[in-house]
Amino acid sequence: MRDKMKASDYIAEFLVNLGVKHIFGITGGAIVHTFDSIGKRKDIEYICTQHEQAAAMAADGYSRITKNIGVTVTTSGPGATNLLTGTCCSYYDSIPILNITGQVATNRLRGDKGVRQIGFQETPISKIYKPVTKYSVLVDNPKMLRYELEKAAHIAKSGRPGPVLVDIPDDIQRADINPDRLPSYIPEKISVDYAKIKEQAMQCVELINNSERPIIVLGAGVKLSGCEEEAMKFVRNLKIPVALTWATRDLFLEDNELNAGGFGITSQRYGNFAIQNSDLVLALGTRMDTHHTGTPLNMFAREAKKVILDIDNTELEKFRGSELKWDVSINADVKDFFMALQDVRNVKEKNLSGWLDRIKEWKDKYPPYKESAKTDYVDSYAFLEVLSKESLEGDIIITDAGGNLAQTMGGYRFRKKQTLFSAFNHSPMGNSLPESIGACFANDKRPVVCIIGDGGIQMNIQELATIKYHNLPIKIFVFNNKGYGMIQQTQDDWLNSRYEASDMENGIPVPDFVKIGNAYGLKTERIKNNKQLASKLKNALRYDGPVLCDVNISPDQRTVPMLKVGRPIEDAKPLLSREEFLENMIVKPAEQSLKGE
Repeated sequence: MRDKMKASDYIAEFLVNLGVKHIFGITGGAIVHTFDSIGKRKDIEYICTQHEQAAAMAADGYSRITKNIGVTVTTSGPGATNLLTGTCCSYYDSIPILNITGQVATNRLRGDKGVRQIGFQETPISKIYKPVTKYSVLVDNPKMLRYELEKAAHIAKSGRPGPVLVDIPDDIQRADINPDRLPSYIPEKISVDYAKIKEQAMQCVELINNSERPIIVLGAGVKLSGCEEEAMKFVRNLKIPVALTWATRDLFLEDNELNAGGFGITSQRYGNFAIQNSDLVLALGTRMDTHHTGTPLNMFAREAKKVILDIDNTELEKFRGSELKWDVSINADVKDFFMALQDVRNVKEKNLSGWLDRIKEWKDKYPPYKESAKTDYVDSYAFLEVLSKESLEGDIIITDAGGNLAQTMGGYRFRKKQTLFSAFNHSPMGNSLPESIGACFANDKRPVVCIIGDGGIQMNIQELATIKYHNLPIKIFVFNNKGYGMIQQTQDDWLNSRYEASDMENGIPVPDFVKIGNAYGLKTERIKNNKQLASKLKNALRYDGPVLCDVNISPDQRTVPMLKVGRPIEDAKPLLSREEFLENMIVKPAEQSLKGE
């Protein structure tokens, strides 16, 4: 039995026992004791970001690479509110994060007194965060510290993961406690109805056996449940083509014959043709949002049988009464589903060579990149083609928001085993820079590729100081099209190309990023056109240290293909009948483009 210890020392010990080597945050009056306790230890390190928003995003990137929980530590009031945007990224992408925030001493809490504030920098953080965390609590009794920390960490990592927040007043951090005598959190045992999952797995097997043009969709749940190998083995054994969501685009190499590509409103045409002409869609570990299905919903894979599996039953319930009908809805962890499939084992051997050949023809006919006629600029798809060739096995590539996100997900071609991610669902501008910081620390300070727009980098440009301070080998490529390209594309569709608040003539200043990089002490480079791409990009990737490259993208650069809201995800209509398809093994895409013109 241990003697009494300072509560903040216990917090630091608790974080170490979670297996966390780095935490991210900024100190302040209400959190100095916890930072002091962390600083005294040799087995954990705090990383000072320049903004708490960046701390939350860095912790998110750290979690994705370590496959463990990420941690932020910040002070009360503005320090805690600044975490919100990054916490939303983790919430909507289901990333386990533990936010520890300082709070004013308990005798200065406003409680139910009706006033706005009593303690300096007091804000009811635990209440503010409830809608965007799995658990949010104020610890106002030192005897409950162990229980609440254990409960929060468990909730963050269990089921559908996500962020949690524990708000700890200053006097609680300073208190003397004996953690061995404090109540511990004992999780409830969750029973899994394995018999039901097995029964539904048998339904899936029957549907697969009766299909001739099946396709499997793999979503983020495959990664979150840690069953990437099981998923890829399942696909390989059945030799069924797989369509990949943004979260799983890095699971299969580009030249894998089973890789049907991405699909959705900003994805390449061949993936959409494969989905739309399938007779069975087996969607595993994905919530199938409207980015993937397009609208109207009843046009998605309209002649296919459809199966969806998600660990969160509310994601399945949202389809009740909607135009998108699922023949089988499975509420389960995808790992349990794969275990059930192993028990079933009565899938008929199928010859899908004709179906795979057709998908390959679509892939060959509609490549991500065609040579641009513009010679004074870098074409973003040309950049991604070169990056695909020059990047190395094991590289981590993190893209930002808007045009550079959609273009990367559509144009990057995986030729080696790599990791690519973004804050896919909340998608704030500026996210990829601090995400890269967290990922770099998680990967023992090995190189990370950061793709970001000129608008995005301005949102977290202060983190160049963090990168320089730690000499992190992050390769920052700024897609500089001197404005908000994705917004302009929307304005092209809806507002007769009136670029209000989206270009340099309408309120968007674009500084010289080379000068800014130099001011922070970084190596900088400017890539002016496609001819300079190969040499300058390769030099940046091989440089031993951080690099900022200003990439001169045309203001007219657009994401292609991209569907206008209200359009189905492909224009191959009408579909051929089953008999016609089997006779010809071909579906002719429409002549018009997929840009919604």
